This record gives sequence, C-alpha cells and structure tokens, in this order.
Amino acid sequence: MTEATSVATINTDVVIIGGGVMGASIALELSKAGRKVVVIDKGGAAGAGSTSASSAIIRFTYSNFNTILMAWESAQYWYDWNNFVGVQDPDGMAKFVKTGYLVFLTEGYDGIRQRELWDQFGIPYEVLSPEEVRKRWPAFDTGKYYPPKSIEDPAFADDPYDQLSALFDPLSGFMDDPMLATHNLANAAKSYGAEFLFHKEVVQINSNNGAVTGVTLKSGEIFNAPTVINAAGPHAAKINRMAGVYDEMKVHHQPLRQEVFSPPAPVGFRLEDNAPIVADLDLGQYFRPHMGDLLNVGTTEPACDELHFIDDADDWNDSVTVEFFERVMLRLARRLPDFGVPLKLLGIGALYDVTDDWIPLYDKSSLNGFFMACGTSGNQFKNAPLVGKFIRALVEAQENGIDHDVTPVEFVGESTGNAINLAAFSRLRTQGVTAGNVMG
Repeated sequence: MTEATSVATINTDVVIIGGGVMGASIALELSKAGRKVVVIDKGGAAGAGSTSASSAIIRFTYSNFNTILMAWESAQYWYDWNNFVGVQDPDGMAKFVKTGYLVFLTEGYDGIRQRELWDQFGIPYEVLSPEEVRKRWPAFDTGKYYPPKSIEDPAFADDPYDQLSALFDPLSGFMDDPMLATHNLANAAKSYGAEFLFHKEVVQINSNNGAVTGVTLKSGEIFNAPTVINAAGPHAAKINRMAGVYDEMKVHHQPLRQEVFSPPAPVGFRLEDNAPIVADLDLGQYFRPHMGDLLNVGTTEPACDELHFIDDADDWNDSVTVEFFERVMLRLARRLPDFGVPLKLLGIGALYDVTDDWIPLYDKSSLNGFFMACGTSGNQFKNAPLVGKFIRALVEAQENGIDHDVTPVEFVGESTGNAINLAAFSRLRTQGVTAGNVMG
C-alpha cells in the first residue's frame, strides 16, 4: 500500500523569481508596501548567482537623460546604504568605496553629451589632459591605440599614434561586497515578512484568461499570486518564454558568458594609491582597484572580440580560459606598464543577462500581473536601489488601471526631483544608439 503524498499550494501576494540584487531590492520595496512576498531562486543564497560576479561599480557614465538620471539617483542610496536598507544586518553591512571614475576619451567617445547632462544634474567632473592624467596617476601609459585589437593582430604591438585625455568624476566608486549588499536587502525584506526560498526551480508560469495566477515549482509546489516578477538574471529569457511573453518583445535578451579577473595590482595603482575605476574604450577594457592589493578587470566587448552567447544558462563552463585571460592581461599591461602578467589564471567565469541594446528591461508584459526586471547583468548593479521602486510603480500603475504601454509611468527621483520615464526601459521600445557594450 502506497502512502499518498500531497503537494503544497501556497497563496501569496507576489512571487519574485530570482534572489539576486534585483530580486532582493524588489522584495524589500514591495514587502515594505505591505505585500506578502515570496522570492524563489535556484541558487543557495541571496546574490549567489551572477550578482556575486559583479564588479559592483557605481558610476554615471551613460549617454542619455534617463539612464544617467537613474544612475545618479541610485548613487545617493549607495552613499547612504545603511539608512537606505533601514535594517542592520547581523552578518555586516556592505560599504561604498569612493575611488572616482576615469574614462579615456578616444574615437567614438568624446563625452560631450554626457557632460551636458552631468552639468544639468549637478554631477561634478574634470576634463584632464594626458599630462594631467600622468601627473595624477603616474602608473598610466596614456598612449592612444584605437581601435581595440586582438592580441593576435600584429598591429597590437604598434606604438601609440597620439595621447589620450580623460573625463574624471570624483564621486563614483564600488560596493566592497555585492553579495553582502544583496544579503543586506534580503535581510531587510525578511524583517517586513518576505520569504526567500532557495534551491527551488520554477517550471511553469500559471495563468488564466490573460492574467498570471502564480507559478509551479519543480517540486510540485504551487504558489498562487496575482503578481509575478521575473528577476531571474541569466535564466530570465527562459522564464519570459515560459510565460509566453518573449516573442512579443521588440528588445530581446539572452545570457552572455564573460570572464572577470582579479590579478595583483601594480605598485602605483592600488586603493592606497587613490587609483580610480577606469573605462578604457581605447583598448576595450575596464578595471578597478580592489581590497587586498588586487584589481578587478574585464572587457568592454570591443568589436574585435567574439561574444559568447549561451543557449542554456544551466549548461556552461564557469572556469577561466587561457585565451580570455591572456587577451585581457596583455591589454591591461599596455595601459599599466608596471603590471606584471601573472602566470596563474586568477578570475571567474560568469553569465550576464544582456539585451540587444545593453539597456535593461523594467516593464510589464501582455500577461496581466507578470512583470520583468531583465537584461540587468554587467552594468545595472548600480541601479538596484531604484529597480525595486520602479517595479513597485509599475505594479501599482497596472492595479490602478493604467496601461504603461499607452501611458508610460514616470518615477520622480527623490534627490533631483526629475522624472525618469520608464518607457526608456520598455520591452517595446525602439532601439536607439548605445555604446553597444557593458558601458551601456
């Protein structure tokens, strides 16, 4: 005789798929609003997925009104992180490390439009000559080598044909531990009643008459909810397909395999040397100092590098490759001549969830009650504090009978008082000109 087993059915107000920094931020905002929130994640802890591989850079170097304004507004929360989170985490609180942000000005990037908007928002900056850059940070070679080249290209070894000036903002920096920052958000959300369920997989988005009704897990458990939010990072495209809303989107997204490295920092470019975060589109790289006399180094997806998109976010190689490592390390040695290329592979493989135009999706869908915070990997960690507020605004607008596709929702920033038009992050937007890489 076999004993019958019953499958649990749980009723809640909101199901959030994904417990990374975006899911945790959304959970905090909606639970603070009095909603019963359940967060479901395949991983083992808040922020253990792609968030843990983030360089956690807080910057404002975008090229249009809404994206710069969003980053600037979000930065105010990172600066005052403990007060924003509002609940002391017994495991400690993440900290903002101010370094400033240096962008080399090269062909295709003169920073003029950006500076116009920075002036409008009151964001301070300096334009530095090559001589001023070298005087402030003697570790730099300011040679211009554009365009970025593969290390197999004989022209990679060419001498510079000019010198680079740079745009520097003194208020950028990074969060010292992106996973701890996510834990801080999750801990605060739990204090308002949110529940986080790990090692759980969503296998079905349930709906009826054009409206979402909840999700079914691989375990058979069913969570009934009138609101479901897709913040599943590299798995987000799979979830949108599951919900039947992927094909309607004019801007799509998919997982991109990347590698981020952590070699020793050369003398003269450590945190104690006041080294800045660097965006080096001239060579196709970014890097920043890190604690422990290390660097965080990645690429800006230059045209000479092949992009490695992944079909299945559950089937990929997370180890560092010799090819990628050598490419990035030799570019870094070109900009920092005293950098000694390490013999050991130091870094991690990671998946980014990226859109066609590298601008994220913060939106509703044609399935009533189903929302998305997708395409956020690589450059949106900095905006996590506002993402929760954006999704709450979209959820409340739909509940109040407002069709965001017809009448776009606007969010007024608490710091500047300027309105951010959330249509800029619509799945139905017309793709404009962007950097075409992680710089967004």
